[in-house]
Amino acid sequence: MTVSKSILAVSGFCAGLSLLAMSPANAATTYPLTIDNCGASVTFNKAPERAVGLGQNSAEILLLLGLEDKMVGTAFWPSKVLPQLEAANAKVKLLTVEFPTFESILAQNPDFVAAALPSLIGPTSKVAKREDFDKVGVPSYISPSTCLSTEKVKNEYGSREQLWNMDLLYREISELSQIFDVSDRGQALIDDFKKREADLRASVSKDGKKLSYVFWFSSPSPTADAYLGGKNGASGFIADVLGGESAIKTEAEWPTLGWESIIATNPDVIVVANLDRNRWELDKPEAKIKFLTTDPAVSQIQAVKNKALVVMDGQAMNPTVRTIYGAEQVAEQLKALGLLK
Repeated sequence: MTVSKSILAVSGFCAGLSLLAMSPANAATTYPLTIDNCGASVTFNKAPERAVGLGQNSAEILLLLGLEDKMVGTAFWPSKVLPQLEAANAKVKLLTVEFPTFESILAQNPDFVAAALPSLIGPTSKVAKREDFDKVGVPSYISPSTCLSTEKVKNEYGSREQLWNMDLLYREISELSQIFDVSDRGQALIDDFKKREADLRASVSKDGKKLSYVFWFSSPSPTADAYLGGKNGASGFIADVLGGESAIKTEAEWPTLGWESIIATNPDVIVVANLDRNRWELDKPEAKIKFLTTDPAVSQIQAVKNKALVVMDGQAMNPTVRTIYGAEQVAEQLKALGLLK
């Protein structure tokens, strides 16, 4: 109930966005437009007409900008679309909720591809490399929030040396709105998020204990290592917004740890992800909570013993438009538990 209430609270924003978008517009985009994106220089001769949103964050930003009529496909959805975007999203073809094939993307005859993760367009991607799209003349864009170094952590997610913040999301929204010549809509969206973060930080008491958090995304099985939010990713940002800190100290964006190591962190709060993809049984929050409360060793973690277990939209653990909503969800539940004032 708490989770759905927090997500639905953003639904009123769409009406506000449409009104704000009618205010005096920001400067119109001048083409050709060249953007430096994740180490590549990308040029647009005109606003895209047949865009593909690879990854939930990219798709939802385009939908929040009112660009569903300029979209021909989406793919890779860990969670269901934001409730207020259901009608707009229904107009856009869903290629798959998992990784699409390069061929299935090209079959839509796209003139632009926006990707939320390097695993969707990157050197080790299962889908395609960026140069594959260059070869067929399709400009691509990767979320600045996920363009991370893989020198220290040898996987597609990489590591983050500094705490993520909303400025990278604002850059993404601003650049995508420039690409489509809807900068006024982009600024309206940015203004809304800035207010949400300011309101949330102001509402959290600084007089209480600085809580430590573990953010559990999912696991293939109870005996497998758990995928956790790293200290400097979106999860760490949420902990910081709420006046706390991550109990996970690695700079890896998505560290995997065994439960013995997680138990050693002894967090004050465990945040479990709610995922709609149904890849693994532990994608479900109730399955996570059952494991946490029944496993003989794990159930002795301070957070479990104190019933400080909260549920958050899993997509909010990625650095996305969902992240601030996720912080709102966690804050609401912790206040109900008396852990935040």
